[in-house]
Amino acid sequence: MEKLMIYNSPIGRLTLSGDGTSITGLWIEGQKYFGRTLEIQNREKSCTVLDDDVPSGVFCEAREWLNDYFKGEQKEIPFSLMPKGSAFQQSVWGILREIPYGETITYGAIAKILSDRQGKPSMSAQAVGGAVARNPISIMIPCHRVVGTNGSLTGYAGGIERKIRLLTLERVDAERFFIPKKGTAL
Repeated sequence: MEKLMIYNSPIGRLTLSGDGTSITGLWIEGQKYFGRTLEIQNREKSCTVLDDDVPSGVFCEAREWLNDYFKGEQKEIPFSLMPKGSAFQQSVWGILREIPYGETITYGAIAKILSDRQGKPSMSAQAVGGAVARNPISIMIPCHRVVGTNGSLTGYAGGIERKIRLLTLERVDAERFFIPKKGTAL
């Protein structure tokens, strides 16, 4: 049975889910696909209940990691992440976990890595974008580090302003990117 923890971060309230040994979800309040992989009773509870209990186990480790992350410290994640998704989504999220702190990658580059690993001639960047958007463990699986080939900051379910704040926190030169006039996650 998944349990929930609320974490008040500099970018808004975060809801984390875990099964006791792994983090299974991390959503920014109000983001697209919020709580998509939660059981229905937890999805409703996460929007209304703030658990003031001191977190233990994996939640304690996650809270410490988030505290360090929001101080601008680069740390390895010392606990297990178990996002729920299709095999294709899992393969995309695996590539996201390889993006170094403070660096970015394009949807097209992820598609190329994926096609190379699967021995296919090509892969759709749009399909990759769909998997990135449905990442159920924001920040820890760093989907905010993915940008458009043309330098566009489109595609962050948590919102473009939060994406900019996370990239800036990681000391990425966000000035080289632009906010598109229209897109899927504005």
